[in-house]
Amino acid sequence: MSPENIIGRFAPSPTGPLHFGSLSCALASYLDIKKLGGSWLVRMEDIDPPREIEGASSHILKQLEAHGLCWDGDVLFQSTRLNAYQDSLNILEQKNLAYHCECSRQRVNALQGIYDNHCRRSHLPSAGNATRVQLNHPNHLIEFVDQIAGPHAQSLAHDVGDFIIRRRDNLFSYQLAVTVDDQYQKITHVMRGSDLLDSTPRQIYLQRCLGFTQPQYAHLPLATSALGQKLSKQNLASALIPGQETLNIWAALNWLNQSPANDLKTGSVSEILSWAISHWDSTNVNRSLTKPAPEGF
Repeated sequence: MSPENIIGRFAPSPTGPLHFGSLSCALASYLDIKKLGGSWLVRMEDIDPPREIEGASSHILKQLEAHGLCWDGDVLFQSTRLNAYQDSLNILEQKNLAYHCECSRQRVNALQGIYDNHCRRSHLPSAGNATRVQLNHPNHLIEFVDQIAGPHAQSLAHDVGDFIIRRRDNLFSYQLAVTVDDQYQKITHVMRGSDLLDSTPRQIYLQRCLGFTQPQYAHLPLATSALGQKLSKQNLASALIPGQETLNIWAALNWLNQSPANDLKTGSVSEILSWAISHWDSTNVNRSLTKPAPEGF
């Protein structure tokens, strides 16, 4: 693939500032694409207003800029793409690949989260109901080779069931929005946290249903706290401290097993990023699904 056709992306949700885990994902994605000579985009996944924090989008973008992670082109805000998601949902309905579901979350949770297709033939009206994608090949495995985690396979029927693509409150699901936008932005390489590894087969299934191209996937270990919890905004992970951007990048490079020299800690952001791009090697990244964050993060 020629460099001009290589496109990666970082897609944060505006639920709070960047922490060490999200910086590590952004940095790894940036380095992987820049090493290949491609374009790196930023997409703001702002389609879940109840979870979003006012001002978080601009804060995240300022943090990325402070760490030298400058994106190509304009930032894409998913909140401007609702018509595109609806168009794709309409296509799925026209193909008889989507249907409306009135089941409560409590009912689905009682099924251990694997939906039993109860509403598949109910012909319910759309108002006030969630929309699910219908799995037409229940015994078919979705298989792909992850650049970091290796071969991965999942039976959607056995492990997930028909899954939601539009919620009861009319908000579009992550699975649908990310699939539609990866196609729209011509994304060829997706590098993100391993918490999304099990979501990838759902996105691949949607790509096949909609005739989209499948990107190359790579899933990084999740940075965890001393208690073994995922570093996340929900778990009150500490925001990155302004003014120590070079040290943050050095710590992330070291955590990603890129072996940065100690003297890079005292250089500029541009110097350490230049070194990191030329020395980036994704095969050095730990293949485990989780990894403790460095002390102090």
